[in-house]
Amino acid sequence: MLALQKVRPAAGLEFRTLEEPAPQAGEVVVRVAFAGICGTDIHIAAWTPGYGAMESAMPVTLGHEFAGTIERVGPGVASDAVGTRVTARPSVTCRRCAACLAADEDNCNNRKGVGIARNGAFAALVRVPYRNCHTVPEGVDLEIAALTEPMTVCAEAVATADVRAGQAVLVMGPGFIGQGIALLARARGATVVVAGRDDQARLSTLAKAGFMHLIDTKETALEDALRHYGPFDAIIEAAGVPTLVNACLPFLNKRGNFTVVGIHPKPAEIDLTQLVRMHQQIRGSYRAPSQTWDEMLLFLQQNQQVMHGLISHQLSLQEALHGFKLAQERVASKVMLRLGAGL
Repeated sequence: MLALQKVRPAAGLEFRTLEEPAPQAGEVVVRVAFAGICGTDIHIAAWTPGYGAMESAMPVTLGHEFAGTIERVGPGVASDAVGTRVTARPSVTCRRCAACLAADEDNCNNRKGVGIARNGAFAALVRVPYRNCHTVPEGVDLEIAALTEPMTVCAEAVATADVRAGQAVLVMGPGFIGQGIALLARARGATVVVAGRDDQARLSTLAKAGFMHLIDTKETALEDALRHYGPFDAIIEAAGVPTLVNACLPFLNKRGNFTVVGIHPKPAEIDLTQLVRMHQQIRGSYRAPSQTWDEMLLFLQQNQQVMHGLISHQLSLQEALHGFKLAQERVASKVMLRLGAGL
């Protein structure tokens, strides 16, 4: 089967032909219907700092946002699982370390990421632990179900930021994670402002989703725009731009929190004295616990129309490198690769 892989610790990806995977004990093989290109994939393709640990897994197939149908099962998995439509958590825990043995798998010391440390879903078939699978509800398109993983990242960011009804929330970065955060913050009853720079296509996607408070800092100075809309009860940074941290903190309310979900290529400087005097907090947000996956599948089921609007491009696997280019150039909100029938 054709697969898009990271072959060496340098910029670039390659198509390679692989043998179809065979499930091991407790695993299943999923026939992928759709797989999304995300910011992590872009960073890996460009080989930006922070991904050196995956070098030992190379060559490795990318792709961790996906949905499909279970086609084969390994020992220990009931045969009636075949045919089940699923998405899957990409974080594979070891089940042997102290955290796992204490039923605290979220703090596993030896986790391996699908699409990072083991082969992922930019191929027709992907092998995953059955315990990582979540059944896609009836009536939910598999293309929409493939958005579950990034939406759990968004949900964790909104929870970490403690967003509540009536708050003013600033989201920095209008990429898909920023868009998902904006949707979930709005669903909690917050007034949401989203900012980007020279990001007309993705800001336009948010406008079509009903957001009115949108800032393009190519046209308006960031400080002027934030002074107009702020101050904010919570700021969520999803742009991965270190300079934005200190630039936005002056517009955070006293006792407000600044949540970072973007992946940054270098450290950020902040005014700690101002942070202390304003009794503010800086929080980091990353992956979500397993229960969030079922919550997001329900959200997707209830909001399919608006979620379809966030998928800007649907391409074949053979067109994936073009999809990466669209994402890198910020033309795309979400590029979805079509690998099979979305039934």
